[in-house]
Amino acid sequence: MTQKKNVTFDDIAKYTNFSKTTISRYFNNPDSLTLKNQEIIAQALVDLDYKENKVARILANGKTEFIGIIIPNLLLHYYSEMLNQILSTYEKFGYKFLVFAGNDQEETERQYIQELLAYKIEGLIILSHTVPSDELAGLPIPIVAIEREDKHICSVNTDNYGGGQQAAGLLHKHNCDVYLHINSPSSPDVPAYGRVQGFLDYCKEHHLNHKLILQEMGSTHESIQMHLTEALEDITENYSGLKKGIFISNDTQANVLLNLLYRKYGRLPEDFLLTGFDNSPISREAVIPISTVGQQINKLAYEAVSLLVEQMNERKKRKPAPLKEPVHKIIPVVLYERETTKS
Repeated sequence: MTQKKNVTFDDIAKYTNFSKTTISRYFNNPDSLTLKNQEIIAQALVDLDYKENKVARILANGKTEFIGIIIPNLLLHYYSEMLNQILSTYEKFGYKFLVFAGNDQEETERQYIQELLAYKIEGLIILSHTVPSDELAGLPIPIVAIEREDKHICSVNTDNYGGGQQAAGLLHKHNCDVYLHINSPSSPDVPAYGRVQGFLDYCKEHHLNHKLILQEMGSTHESIQMHLTEALEDITENYSGLKKGIFISNDTQANVLLNLLYRKYGRLPEDFLLTGFDNSPISREAVIPISTVGQQINKLAYEAVSLLVEQMNERKKRKPAPLKEPVHKIIPVVLYERETTKS
């Protein structure tokens, strides 16, 4: 059985009666050809059963079809689900991904960025918080942020403020005596701060007894468990006999708090109502399903990749028109009431 011969640019040129230069332009700068000639060459590729040599194309035009991703960690289920959804866009957009987890180490993430640039990535999606957006804006590639400080770069974010209001409203519906929000300290220029502000504004508007519990949780399960154990002890001591509505900043931490309550009481006590934020898989898979303000993670991922691809495609045109200002897209939340807020 003879091995099938690879189809070359010379073969395509002879089949179409075009020059090899024209065939090369079809692959590297198709806008330079008329639509009719593009269609002729495209049909020839089908007729000849052409299989593209990706390595040769990268060497020829420097376009790798790679997108870089930097995430803070894989501890929070939100990040692992976001990564899963970003990777699933390959079938739509055809871009592959190189992924680094920065673990909140600023200099390490700067090294990762340089490593990604060395691999000739065409764009970057960044979820980590350590490198400021004005520095990122100086990189020679398009960048889209998800849920991080984004003043100088394009971004796709959740309606965190509306989510904070919906979380408080869900707990208010059950007539709690005190409303508590557990979160990590953050700057108002971080999109997730909107959860804090939305919760506060709702409680003030409705004259609800409320308190913020701001505590740096760390980036390990052990650290989160330790800090939430301390928070639970304070809540139990200070609000004994009161019906407590607790809004916690993400589903991973909500699940840890739920587990602590089960260890302490063997159940979720009737005077504890709990809602998380994200609608990551852990909220559905917990010992009892957790009520949550759902980020539409699939839409966030799709819109981020779509926005990045638009910018990358623009740069490939003969006369590109770069964005004059960063684009910021907001994706609405969806409230899911489950067992942790049902008396």
